[in-house]
Amino acid sequence: MKLHQLSPAKGAKHSRKRVGRGPGSGLGKTAGKGHKGQKQRSGYSRHAGFEGGQMPLIRTMPKRGFHNAFRTSYSVVNLSQLGDFDGQVTPESLQEHGLVRKGALVKVLGDGEIGKALTVVAHKFSKSARAKIEAAGGRCQETTA
Repeated sequence: MKLHQLSPAKGAKHSRKRVGRGPGSGLGKTAGKGHKGQKQRSGYSRHAGFEGGQMPLIRTMPKRGFHNAFRTSYSVVNLSQLGDFDGQVTPESLQEHGLVRKGALVKVLGDGEIGKALTVVAHKFSKSARAKIEAAGGRCQETTA
């Protein structure tokens, strides 16, 4: 078989529906868009939260609190979750075990106990986590984002 002899499987290709080409096509007159209204017009795209023109619920509610756009958020890992690791713990190995998402900044907290010496690489450590890791003979190594 040669390249010029290749063709798609039988029934794999369909001809395009030609809308608005008369009553015989089955999609004449309104071309399958119904009668009048916003959805029938060209360029229609309703955004999330659109309520037909009335004041959206989200705009009727008062604003509350403060949101810091520059806040650094960390994925939290507790010492109790590091029990099945050996040797070195890195953000990549935590991701492989499903404890943090890819590319997340990791902070290790001191909840739980650690029974073996581990080298833990993370972006931040709490004081209690650092103390418990070093008491078990391990090392805490901070990495930059």
